[in-house]
Amino acid sequence: MTTTLDLRTQDGGTAGTVTLDNELFGIEPNLSVLHQVVTAQLAARRSGSANTKTRAEVRGGGAKPFRQKGTGRARQGSIRAPQFTGGGVVHGPKPRSFRKKVNKKMNRLALCSALSDRAQSERVVVVDQWQFEGPKTKDALSALKNLELDGRIMMVVSANDETAIRSFRNLPSVQLVQAAELNAYDVLCSDWLVFTTETLPGVKS
Repeated sequence: MTTTLDLRTQDGGTAGTVTLDNELFGIEPNLSVLHQVVTAQLAARRSGSANTKTRAEVRGGGAKPFRQKGTGRARQGSIRAPQFTGGGVVHGPKPRSFRKKVNKKMNRLALCSALSDRAQSERVVVVDQWQFEGPKTKDALSALKNLELDGRIMMVVSANDETAIRSFRNLPSVQLVQAAELNAYDVLCSDWLVFTTETLPGVKS
């Protein structure tokens, strides 16, 4: 099934139509792969910096706390053993990576599934180009109003479109990414996906 959208202009009008690539926007979303990839992405964002000291790393404890025999107490070799206050921690957390390995095919399938989900929900907008006279947040807000976009918006921009980037970047509801940075998690977190004809992957106009 071919998906055709109106090619929108910055003032809210139309400038023809654009056909989305079926391989990217027209597949049946694979929920299982989406779950695996999103879980891996969230895991990779964890810092894994929790750290506890073992008895070899805590300060002090070089001397034997009391003699071996004759006290009636259990023998002890160091006051920094785990059973003492201020002692080391047994099997405590150490810095580690939570990253999970996901192959390229799964990543691509998850991204295509997320893009297809947004396309099927009619949450994809394609603009012919951004035509700002200068970098002004006010003009960016006006463009979003003309296009009737609200909620969380992912704006896919070109790296050399500096005026558009500087116009949209101060809006808290807008996330600016380049086409190479698209990923399943961010797509699913967005209410709208906004491309230009330059940044739309696999465009067929």
